[in-house]
Amino acid sequence: MTDRLNGYRILILESREEAQFSRLLRDQGAAVVQCPMFTIHDAPDSAAVEAWIRRAVETPFDDLVLTTGEGLRRLIGLAKARGLDQAFVAAIGQSRTVARGPKPGKALREIRLAPQVTTETPTSEGIAQTMAGFDLTCHRVGIQLYPEKDHTKLLNALRQQGASVDPVLPYVYDAEAADPHIVAAIDEMVAGRIDAIALTSSGQVRRLVDAARKHGCEERLRQGLAMTRVASVGPVVSDELKAHGFQTDIMPADGAFFMKPLISAMAARLATMPRRAQA
Repeated sequence: MTDRLNGYRILILESREEAQFSRLLRDQGAAVVQCPMFTIHDAPDSAAVEAWIRRAVETPFDDLVLTTGEGLRRLIGLAKARGLDQAFVAAIGQSRTVARGPKPGKALREIRLAPQVTTETPTSEGIAQTMAGFDLTCHRVGIQLYPEKDHTKLLNALRQQGASVDPVLPYVYDAEAADPHIVAAIDEMVAGRIDAIALTSSGQVRRLVDAARKHGCEERLRQGLAMTRVASVGPVVSDELKAHGFQTDIMPADGAFFMKPLISAMAARLATMPRRAQA
């Protein structure tokens, strides 16, 4: 069924998979307003990332924890640039792979592998809970980290289980470059030109609040979100919204916390409401 969102203006903040999300929304007839949250760059210390890849190739990890699809793709990209991609993929295939939710799993399938374990909750806490069920004594655990998150608690939890932990951070965020886009998006909501904002990660909520606070428009953000239907991909995002005093208007049901169910939930809910914005 197409054109379910025909005429609605949807604001998206997705950065890592923005193109896919935009396409799925446009397939349903939506007018997509894009607001990048940050620019993503390779880690400045590529030598350290390359050394991690070489350690993985030389002696594959017993367990490999992948926290983002972006991180795995960046690792594969650097391995390919160094002529190590085939050996690296083979090494990954020898590890017990643990994916933090569906996105790392998708990146694994792009290299014809699949996660052996997927966390029920796509958070660092979810990783810790999942790994707590394993005997990690004397295990070498490789873990791909992501920016703007203190991973100390997770790394310490793995070490306390007897693991030798080898972390890598393959990319960094440049948030400041995107600040003007965020302020402009807030103004669009306040002006009533957005029907719904679609949030797919708790980090997006924090980023909105931080940018608004930095530029003195926190009250305008609250006003804008109160005027706009707030769509959340799942309970982790909704909990973050609640922590900042915001409500969730739309969320997929029955544990289907992915992009397509989010779009379906938005289409069903918005169809019962008058449009607020003019496409």
